[in-house]
Amino acid sequence: MAVGKNKRISKGKKGGKKKTVDPFAKKDWYDIKAPSVFSVRNIGKTLVSRTQGTKIASEGLKHRVFEVSLADLQSDEDQAYRKIRLRAEDVQGRNVLTNFWGMDFTTDKLRSLVRKWQTLIEAHVDVKTTDNYMLRLFCIGFTKRRPNQVKRTCYAQSSQIRQIRRKMVEIMLNQASSCDLKELVSKFIPEVIGKEIEKATSSIFPLQNVFIRKVKILKAPKFDLGKLMEVHGDYSKEDLGVKLERPAEGDEAVAGQEVAAAAE
Repeated sequence: MAVGKNKRISKGKKGGKKKTVDPFAKKDWYDIKAPSVFSVRNIGKTLVSRTQGTKIASEGLKHRVFEVSLADLQSDEDQAYRKIRLRAEDVQGRNVLTNFWGMDFTTDKLRSLVRKWQTLIEAHVDVKTTDNYMLRLFCIGFTKRRPNQVKRTCYAQSSQIRQIRRKMVEIMLNQASSCDLKELVSKFIPEVIGKEIEKATSSIFPLQNVFIRKVKILKAPKFDLGKLMEVHGDYSKEDLGVKLERPAEGDEAVAGQEVAAAAE
């Protein structure tokens, strides 16, 4: 073999071993803040790659959707069957400010409600809040046996079902279209709408387990930072110090002359 022909013999494998870099070394943790409607504001942390060139970290965080149990948001274990979706709207410092982005039931809760010998009634409606959020609300309810009933079943007639469904849609429309998203979320938490439907339909057929089982946001208005800050209130509870009064410029000059006179 001619000398100098096969140059790669001495150099080893092409490319060599790549240095393994820990991907987490290039990432930062951010705190997720829930709206002020919920009692627990700090709901966790999220990870994002640091700003590098044209890839900005805050842009990578915006519009992420987090699913949190209402039990964690309210510190109330009885609400564990509800899942709240929160969407990241803005990044301020190391805080990610979120807003309500939907609600759902856990599968096991929904399955536990469906039983034999009763009628399941469902209704859904598209509604617009006063602050231009387009929502789709899904309602579910079940017929109930009367206290002194002997018969095993409690099936509603199809005409009664239609009446109940009409009532459900009407109440959901009235409740949602007369308030903004923040107020509507505060209605979902104690299940105000479900109780009202139960009360209104008792004359048609007594119902039980009436819930708004799901909320979808179909359309959100253009992002408005002022509105978001309203929803969050004072999210930063850190001690920011006390504002001090600065003396006016004239007072400073007088004080300087007094000091000079005292020195003489």
